[in-house]
Amino acid sequence: MSLPSFHSRLAVCAIALAAILTACGGGEPDRSVGSLKLLGEQRIPLKMAFKGSVVGGLSGIDYDPNSGNWVLISDDRSELSPARFYTARLNFGLEGFSSVELRDVVYLRQADGSLYPSRAQYALRGGEVADAESVRFDPRDGSIWWSSEGDRSLGLQPFVRHTSADGGTLQSLPTPYMFSMSAAQTQGARMNLSYEAMSFSADGKSLWVAMEGPVYADGAPATATSGALSRITRYDLTGTMMAQFAYPIEAAPGATPSSGAAENGISEILAIDSHRMLVLERAAVQPAPGQALQFHARIYEIDTDGATDTSRQASLAGAYFKPVPKRLVLDLNALGIKVDCIEGMAWGPRLANGHLSIVLVSDDNFDAFGAGQVTQLLAFEVLPK
Repeated sequence: MSLPSFHSRLAVCAIALAAILTACGGGEPDRSVGSLKLLGEQRIPLKMAFKGSVVGGLSGIDYDPNSGNWVLISDDRSELSPARFYTARLNFGLEGFSSVELRDVVYLRQADGSLYPSRAQYALRGGEVADAESVRFDPRDGSIWWSSEGDRSLGLQPFVRHTSADGGTLQSLPTPYMFSMSAAQTQGARMNLSYEAMSFSADGKSLWVAMEGPVYADGAPATATSGALSRITRYDLTGTMMAQFAYPIEAAPGATPSSGAAENGISEILAIDSHRMLVLERAAVQPAPGQALQFHARIYEIDTDGATDTSRQASLAGAYFKPVPKRLVLDLNALGIKVDCIEGMAWGPRLANGHLSIVLVSDDNFDAFGAGQVTQLLAFEVLPK
């Protein structure tokens, strides 16, 4: 055996050993993110029928390295089909992205075992209306954690819920007062700007949860001309707040003062190690009033080391604090492809060359806005620093 061949095999063995130790709780995975290289794209047809459900609204994605399965959660509020997630196989590698194979649909169930109602059903029988936005496999046992944005008009709070693989509720984390919704719209989370993003910590022992936009006390949401502040919070698995940091959201990219609607916020997060994570910002912009929405997406790396813990600060407006620093990793709109409403982001398997992979998924909103939206899945090779 030649020396280069020996070193190559040794590197492969080291990668495999690191993966085994991580899966067995042997510490944090070895991750470094310098840049991302697009491997390919796949799309799921609009409102595709699958096992009695309507596919779409995919707002979260995650990968289980133990089973090789992917999970994709829909933010359909039980209007087209009951609240649900899908399991799938994604076939991609250094040679490209060849296919998406949906395997099953799993309907989420409330604590009493019933399906989550639509808004119309809620008026008749109560319960909770789910607005699922992020989903993660529990690295300990393959169960599912997911977040819901709540609904202020119905008096329903955002939540993080732990669910069995068959959709049954196992646990619900308490919602802190600073994120609870107020009917008066003066305190807590704004409608559709709450629990949008979630990631297990790199060691798998806690959860990071990010608000899509600012709570009322922290100022106004991002616009065409101004940014905003969001909070990213670390909880233990009982819901106790461990730490929290302020994240500066950019003004909506591609927007001008003469644009129509323009918004920007956090749509997903992904832990790299104990203090760094990736943050996906997704913006929707009307080039001019009345025109169809255009979408923008950027991925940043942040570092919580040295940033101020804001968990005891009721308001960030006018307060002293140090936000997390951020570095642009990828502007998706510079790739020369159509960028839809990208909302999900997950680590994938290691590629044949030992590099990590990342997959993004878009929420097509069932094309409710008439913008020609699609469900797109984008696979990337992670090029280390």
